[in-house]
Amino acid sequence: MHETAHIAPEWDVVARQLAWAREPEQTYVGDSARGRWFPKGTLNVAANCLDRHLDDQRDAVAVHWEGEPGDRRSITYGELHADVCRFATVLQSLGVRAGDCVVLQMGLIPEAVVAMLACARIGAVHAVMPSVLPPDALEARIADAAAQVVVTQDGAWRHGVILPLKARVDEAVAAVRDVEHTIVVRRTGLDIAWYEGDRWYHELMEPVRPQAEPVRSFPAEHPLFIVHLANRRGRPNAIVHGSGNFLAYLLAFHGGLLDRRDHTFWFPSEIGWLACQAHGIYGPLACGGTSVLFEGMLDTPSHDRVWQVVERYGVEVLAATPSLIRHLRAWKDSPPRRRGIASLELFVSAGEAIDEDLAAWLRREVGTGGARIVDAWGQTELGGLVAFNSGDRPVPDPGLDVVDGEGRSLPVGGEGELVLRHRWPGTCIARGSGDEVPARAFARFPGMYATGDRALRRPGGTLRFLGRIDPIITVSGQLVSVTEVEDALLEHPFVARAVVSERPDPRTNRAVVALVEPTGATVDREELAGELRSYIADSLGGLSRPRTIIFTDSVPPALSGEDLRRALGAMCTARPVAGLLSTTAAELAALVNAADS
Repeated sequence: MHETAHIAPEWDVVARQLAWAREPEQTYVGDSARGRWFPKGTLNVAANCLDRHLDDQRDAVAVHWEGEPGDRRSITYGELHADVCRFATVLQSLGVRAGDCVVLQMGLIPEAVVAMLACARIGAVHAVMPSVLPPDALEARIADAAAQVVVTQDGAWRHGVILPLKARVDEAVAAVRDVEHTIVVRRTGLDIAWYEGDRWYHELMEPVRPQAEPVRSFPAEHPLFIVHLANRRGRPNAIVHGSGNFLAYLLAFHGGLLDRRDHTFWFPSEIGWLACQAHGIYGPLACGGTSVLFEGMLDTPSHDRVWQVVERYGVEVLAATPSLIRHLRAWKDSPPRRRGIASLELFVSAGEAIDEDLAAWLRREVGTGGARIVDAWGQTELGGLVAFNSGDRPVPDPGLDVVDGEGRSLPVGGEGELVLRHRWPGTCIARGSGDEVPARAFARFPGMYATGDRALRRPGGTLRFLGRIDPIITVSGQLVSVTEVEDALLEHPFVARAVVSERPDPRTNRAVVALVEPTGATVDREELAGELRSYIADSLGGLSRPRTIIFTDSVPPALSGEDLRRALGAMCTARPVAGLLSTTAAELAALVNAADS
């Protein structure tokens, strides 16, 4: 028997603020685990982000963009609309149709924004890949998306170094049967190889007239984009987000941040991360606001770069991960109180749990300038940010609650699992395999969406977000699957047992640590450690690579994986140096006993 779905009534009001080609018959239909948002409604996401603003804001800035070397562009709504229409025509001329997937392997440059919105305009699905992905991982994700067109660039700036994106794409697509065209943006001037099917972006765009073709509308839950989570069982783990439901969520969220919609928003992050696509691009544009986008690393050429950008573009809402905030705190030569950040009204910490010491630094250094400081919680599966720890609610009520293992609400001071009691329009609509996502999240507690995150209920109706329950590590705001890393380590013929945990890291907030029992005492451990790190980086990405590998001759059979993870945590606290370490079965048992006592 299915539970009745609960939704906040305000979503009906939000939906009426979108530009529908056909009005939906109702807000939501179905039960709590399976249902549809805005049934029978049709719209176009790109038209909602651009066309509907042109009458009043054609000359208003849609995007301030700054490249790592210092080049800058301010792009108006009219200019962005023209480029999106032109590139949409380009994609159609190459055979891209509604429902087809286009892969973007790009840095955060204006052409990436144009490509995303052009896909949305013609109903194609875009999948943005992190620019740091190695070719093997990129190949697997391109194949998983069944993409016929890949958009990339010759190279991307990162810390003053050029990442060879085109070369990585060449290596990846050589093994993918479906890819017919690679569109290349000239960004760095890097020499690149050229193959059949390669096309220059500027040469394709040049002859196309900058006029809008008739806009086609699509169902409210028509797929908009794919984003990949941590791998599972050696395969990419993709989820699909819809169109009208996703846009309604972002319109509510960004429209509720300040007392006006047309604010200037900046979320410095990798474009392959959902938060950048949702909150750096679609959210501000849906509200008719201004997005600030920055390519590359924020300490290049100096530690002042973040505050220079805030001052230069009058940023009013700044969001950052605790990893970035730690860097800002460490850069003592550029304290924010000495910078021109008078425009800043709201600072949002997001992407992972923030510790109280770092939050106190934010309040002291940034909050004293007048900005409100909040810690935000969200999930990739839910479309992005959902709630603030302050109790302020920029969105209709998601029905947040903290429950015990039986699904019972906990009182003030209780720590348990964070759940959503109300259906949420930002929820992804499917896995890459086509499976519906919400069913699994609703299976544990009837009528509630189980997030897999821990939270503490505080007085006054506020929450403290405490991080994941399941074996997932957040490294630089990206999810790393503990199970996936353990499975990959066990694929090596010289590894008998592997347990993966995490440790603090000054650069990425958290880093992967692995306990490894080799198959024999004669194994060269330094050589094995190097092989394991390289294999993990190549197959799962650099963030999954263990910063610390701890070898042991044996593991006490009575210790569970959770026991060993607690022992690793204690060991990394006692030995803060990353690298190659050794331990014994006796020491592991002693550490577990000490933790238990």
